[in-house]
Amino acid sequence: MTRSSQGIESPSDPARFIEAAAPVLLQQPGIGPDSAAVLLIAAGDNPDRLASEASFAALCGVSPLESSSGKSSRRRLNRGGDRQANAALYRITLSRLRWDPRTQDYLRKRTGDGKTRREVIRCLKRYIAREVHRLIINSIAPRPET
Repeated sequence: MTRSSQGIESPSDPARFIEAAAPVLLQQPGIGPDSAAVLLIAAGDNPDRLASEASFAALCGVSPLESSSGKSSRRRLNRGGDRQANAALYRITLSRLRWDPRTQDYLRKRTGDGKTRREVIRCLKRYIAREVHRLIINSIAPRPET
């Protein structure tokens, strides 16, 4: 028997707190309690500081920067920002690449267009940051009382 099946919860169980703060995060593919907790901590309790999804992406270190030289025109991810949030987005991306058919189709399409796997992962991390920002803002936003 596991601890949770005995009705004993760990006092630091992140899923319990995430269910209270932003339960919709745990319903998304690839987002587990640990990654959701890291992203909620990165966002903080002040939704006003996240004016746009671009600011959240910069906060997580997934905003694109130009890294072109000569005839090549490329972008890379910003190496600044919260490294733990960036690692959480990377884990979510790898999980989706492994288990989510839509993400696998996107990888095949983009590699067929000439992108490398690394560039596709950069695009996916940015997309996931955009999705997570929307979910966090919607869950933190003040709700009208009935």
